[in-house]
Amino acid sequence: MTTATRSVGDIRVGAIGLGAMPLSIEGRPDETRARATIHTALDAGVTLIDTADSYHPPGEEAGAGELLVARALAAYGGGTDGILVATKGGRGRTADGDWSVNGDPRHLKRAAEASAGRLGVAAIGLYQLHKPDPAVPYADSLGAIRELLDAGTVRLAGISNVDTRQIGQAREILGDRLVSVQNRYSPAVRDSEAELRLCAELGLAFLPWSPLGGISRSSLDGAAAQGVKPAFAGFHQVARERGVSPQRVALAWLLAKSPTVIPIPGASRPESVRDSAAAGDLVLDEAELALLGAG
Repeated sequence: MTTATRSVGDIRVGAIGLGAMPLSIEGRPDETRARATIHTALDAGVTLIDTADSYHPPGEEAGAGELLVARALAAYGGGTDGILVATKGGRGRTADGDWSVNGDPRHLKRAAEASAGRLGVAAIGLYQLHKPDPAVPYADSLGAIRELLDAGTVRLAGISNVDTRQIGQAREILGDRLVSVQNRYSPAVRDSEAELRLCAELGLAFLPWSPLGGISRSSLDGAAAQGVKPAFAGFHQVARERGVSPQRVALAWLLAKSPTVIPIPGASRPESVRDSAAAGDLVLDEAELALLGAG
């Protein structure tokens, strides 16, 4: 069990979180394995679980992911007082499996209240605006989050899929109750470098989603078969030398980017989440980081 921790606002959480989306969308495991995955995460020292009201299969009711997390926590044999459940509002699923966005303030307030009910909490620990809605002024959407904070429906606030300007705007409107930014960032996708740096400067938790993009044995083997140097060969090289998985190396690399980074890798098997959590104890040296810096 890893004991490495980081901060989300005034809450200490495990250095590696759990992205619960794979447990409740299409291709999801059965309930038994889904619960086992969450329980294994808790046993391994994960204390941040990230979900959203839109994490459900197309055509089904919103909130499947939140309900799953609530059931898993209720069935857990250990204490759960120190678990931070983060959820998100402002996105939805269409019948054909696509994703929609709705930043209307009235919708966001209703969505947050519904999320709190499904999670069975008086106040959501961390509520994140899932994505800016181009049809709604961002300040209006953020104003709804501020009202939710003032009403006590939400304890802490976060934003997702944003740029530096939007982080600054959210900081102005939400003040120090804005504690996190969740953007896509991984060895394969590094276009949120500016946002990561700004979060480090402001002391905001930076939660990379899809943090393991590009790290897979199949992509390595495929490139090698074509006589091409794999883009992520360095991660596999360090993994071989350390006797760990490339995924664990990728998460350790993310942790080394900034003390405010808390990766939230998705998982649908207990084995995966156990390996991910162990990245909190893997400290890469300068030579390894130099090798991985360029991929």
